[in-house]
Amino acid sequence: CHEDRMASPLFGDMVEELKPVVAKGSSDSSALDAVFELMGHGGRSLPMVKTMMIPAAVDVSGDSELAKLYAYCNSVMEPWDGPAAIAAYANNWVIAGLDRNGLRPMRYVVTNDGLVIAGSETGMVVVPEDRIVERGRIGPGQMMGIDLARGEMFSNDALKAELAGKRDWGQWTSRAQQMNALLAQNGGKAPARMDTLDARRRQLMAGWTMEDLELILHPMAETGKEAVGSMGDDTPLAVLSNRYRGLHHFFRQNFSQVTNPPIDSLRERHVMTLRTRLGNLGNILDEAPEQCDHLLLNSPVLTIAEWDALTSYLGTKAVLIDCTFDIEGTDDFDAALERISAEAEEAVRSGCEHVMLSDRAVSATRAPIPMILATGAVHSHLVRQQLRTFASVNVASGECLDVHHFAVLIGCGATTVNAYVAEEAIAERHDRGLLSGLTLIEAVANYRKAVEDGLLKIMSKMGISVIASYR
Repeated sequence: CHEDRMASPLFGDMVEELKPVVAKGSSDSSALDAVFELMGHGGRSLPMVKTMMIPAAVDVSGDSELAKLYAYCNSVMEPWDGPAAIAAYANNWVIAGLDRNGLRPMRYVVTNDGLVIAGSETGMVVVPEDRIVERGRIGPGQMMGIDLARGEMFSNDALKAELAGKRDWGQWTSRAQQMNALLAQNGGKAPARMDTLDARRRQLMAGWTMEDLELILHPMAETGKEAVGSMGDDTPLAVLSNRYRGLHHFFRQNFSQVTNPPIDSLRERHVMTLRTRLGNLGNILDEAPEQCDHLLLNSPVLTIAEWDALTSYLGTKAVLIDCTFDIEGTDDFDAALERISAEAEEAVRSGCEHVMLSDRAVSATRAPIPMILATGAVHSHLVRQQLRTFASVNVASGECLDVHHFAVLIGCGATTVNAYVAEEAIAERHDRGLLSGLTLIEAVANYRKAVEDGLLKIMSKMGISVIASYR
């Protein structure tokens, strides 16, 4: 997606010759190497490229200059996740560094005659002990570098201090609108109560059963955690089932193996984040304050109040697209998908920065298109039209209930997800006294926490620590 807006005076018209930057079928290491080389030749120093592509686990909401630097880097490009020990040379810089988890070894030795040796093992190059003046290891998210033009070696702290002082990153990142400020302006509120019969019809249309409500939704709203079940699953495969099963049942979660070890989402929570950037993506080869003009969310999971607040705030910058079709009209299923994709393309070409997909218009005569299908269709269509980086794709789905459904939607291209029927079902159960001891706002907050923790668990099984990298 980043290739669509890629431009640099250093490349001029030849920038098209560089595409695709990542060759089809290339390995993870090859892809990282290609983009690293592109960013280096695009004008950035190697320490800045490493900081942007493979950042340390730093709280970007902090007030330190380093946190502001990382906040800017997150505004330009999503981190490249996974174990990595790199050694690189370009533009008179030689660097060595590790990813945020530090799961690969990187050790170094400095001799008294100016030789620096860095690699995965000690003793790769035999050096007499009397020549060694310094030895050590590079820690998680750290790097060391040598500026050949100045003839100086820089430690991790020195490199990052120099990068942090290069510009007033704080002034640039202050242009980003924080979600908590947005909610304070619009006011949070509990979901509106629906008519019980209408709520039941929506749940049936989504394919929910009483088991879904009792065994999946209720524990999440009551305890803030996913329900724990026994080993084994005798549920028929969705493709063989005699009753309707949502599209998310046709997807299975991946587990990382060998090259990308899983992460413990409980004990290593400090290196993981669900922070979501909402807005168009700029030119990754540029360095300008406009790259920070976006909305920052603490999570891709939105409540009804947050969805409404977001829609109100975005105003004319957003377009709401109906993801239902007339079951008796000429707008059949295939035509509806084409209509949704065409409306999204037209809106983005007209300057809209946020596409809002919703199936709230469902009724006795209008059936919902599975939101996974609608999201994937819009995402893929905008990618083909080279428009995906110009807009976010936000989803209000009545079918979405469990964590896996959220994960599939995000994996198909959704920037944010609002499960409004699930929230309305929680309100209905609260009114019936089934969530005693909890206020409605607390029950909704518990559900959201359970979903967020579940997303972190799914990401951790793939060895991914940042939601932008998962997406």
